[in-house]
Amino acid sequence: MSKYWSSLVNQLQPYIPGEQPSMTNITKLNTNENPYGPSPLALLAMKSLLNQDLRLYPPPSADHLKETVARYYELNADQVFLGNGSDEVLAHIFNGLLKQSEPLLFPDISYSFYPVFCKLYDINFIKIPLTDDLSLDLKNYKRANGGIIFPNPNAPTGRLLPLKAIEELLKENQHAVVVVDEAYIDFGGQSAVVLINKYANLIVVQTMSKARSLAGMRIGYALGSAELIEGLERVKNSFNSYPLGHLQIAAGIAAFEDKAHFDSTRQQVISSRDWLSDQLKILGFDVLPSAANFLFVQHTHKSAEIIHDQLRDLGIIVRHFKQPRIEEFLRITVGTDVQNRQLVSALGGLLE
Repeated sequence: MSKYWSSLVNQLQPYIPGEQPSMTNITKLNTNENPYGPSPLALLAMKSLLNQDLRLYPPPSADHLKETVARYYELNADQVFLGNGSDEVLAHIFNGLLKQSEPLLFPDISYSFYPVFCKLYDINFIKIPLTDDLSLDLKNYKRANGGIIFPNPNAPTGRLLPLKAIEELLKENQHAVVVVDEAYIDFGGQSAVVLINKYANLIVVQTMSKARSLAGMRIGYALGSAELIEGLERVKNSFNSYPLGHLQIAAGIAAFEDKAHFDSTRQQVISSRDWLSDQLKILGFDVLPSAANFLFVQHTHKSAEIIHDQLRDLGIIVRHFKQPRIEEFLRITVGTDVQNRQLVSALGGLLE
């Protein structure tokens, strides 16, 4: 603490991201990065802009990228909001749409940035417990609220909600905004984007960090009614008029246009996830069903913390959450086939 900090800063407990280790020669399976590189077209688009024009400000609304995203999802450009990563998009949503008199509802085991945003923006919230098998039951959200937010698939569990369940919630909760955070939807789920023109209170958040392999470029977006998007634009333009740079815009456009690369790499991840899940079960792990690019696993008799530490000693990094209900689980990012085999081999040795 510092005497120069405001009272707000003194009270904050910031989000802690997954470790980005500086050491080399490691197998990094802790932050859900795509093991396959970005679209070659995106790389070419960025390289073409490495010139003197970088002295110029980027277009504040990134209209060309907005139009590309809108076309992909069969929406209008005024239904697309862009930001510097989905975390910035979420921050504007919390500040601009979810700060209401009634409490915000979200799962007790979910993306740990949600309570951080609530503290930052002074938003009253209630955590709704997952079921005993760590599923998200939307029937428990049918109560007074000033908004609802949840990831689908959920993180860190990887469990997927069917579109039907989301629509049932929307039908009964049209008085407040419902945010579906779809960072991992392209690895096995059906996006709620198809419901946007039916429900004016729905906003869907996605990212180019996962399935499109552009985590290092920080490109996030929200999709919703023109009314909701206009509210986000008002917040954004009161905060930072230029959230996306020239390289980000070019990379995003090219990545959306390279459907072949997108389809092939995500199918590789899905196939690898299924193989890795089977192998972990053979080794004695309980593996939650996952529609994401990671697996959430618990060994039947060995401590998650011990496994985490022993793997780290071998140069393999996975994620361990030291929090109630999931302290015996590990979250393991699906890697390349080589990385996955290395993990399985190491676990086989540790668990003998």
